[in-house]
Amino acid sequence: MTRSARRTRRTRRSLQLTGAGTAALLALTACSSSDSDSDSAGSDTSASASAKLSGTVNVFAAASLKESFTTLGKEFEKTHPGTKVTFNFGGSDTLAASITSGAGADVFAAASPKTMKIVTDAGGATGTPATFVRNQLEIATLPGNPDRIASLKDLTKSGLKVVLCDEEVPCGAAAQKALDAGRLKLTPVSYEQDVKSALTKVELKEADAAVVYKTDVKTAGDKVEGVDFPESADAINDYPIALLKDAPNAATAKAFIELVQSAEGQKVLTSAGFLKP
Repeated sequence: MTRSARRTRRTRRSLQLTGAGTAALLALTACSSSDSDSDSAGSDTSASASAKLSGTVNVFAAASLKESFTTLGKEFEKTHPGTKVTFNFGGSDTLAASITSGAGADVFAAASPKTMKIVTDAGGATGTPATFVRNQLEIATLPGNPDRIASLKDLTKSGLKVVLCDEEVPCGAAAQKALDAGRLKLTPVSYEQDVKSALTKVELKEADAAVVYKTDVKTAGDKVEGVDFPESADAINDYPIALLKDAPNAATAKAFIELVQSAEGQKVLTSAGFLKP
């Protein structure tokens, strides 16, 4: 073999070794990149897992929502282990006053836009409140309707003990609107601070009738009897819900609101007698 041939052979071998080294380096780099991507994906998954909902959500809600929201609260806790939903039910005006006074609430669900406005005007809500259900009035009478009440006008009969919600409360404002629509005047034996209190008067037979919501009559079962009246169509209340500005647990509170507005939440509410928004 000539000296030139040997030199050519050594050059080829050197090039082959260099190519193999380069290939190995590329493979190692790809491996490292893959491991880095995997670690990044794992990190993202961990971050997502650590962001799961937890803690207590404090919901201020109109008294008429008690049964439905209690059911939804239990469902929420079941779906999101580690969370707890607490409720403060009452007259929407009273709840609104508490919120504007600094009560530590996360969510407000009111029985009328007017009472929600108390909170929004004070800058206490985040975003625009959304109407999630509506409710209509009905007359609650004693079981069997012994006084034969068939209309709103019948409530003006002499000697009949009728209870209304206070006019500052959504159910009271709606009742007055219905009376105005029928051009009727009614002097109740008492004005109650929320719809549940008005209904209880009839359940305990301390009153002959009360103007409440259809949902409350339905919840009471055979303790009362319901009577529809056409004027109620002029006094249907929209129910708005909002995340509060200083909510201590905003993320979990937002998820609860989403449940209320979801198909599942709407099913619970409509089955209780609420109307779709």
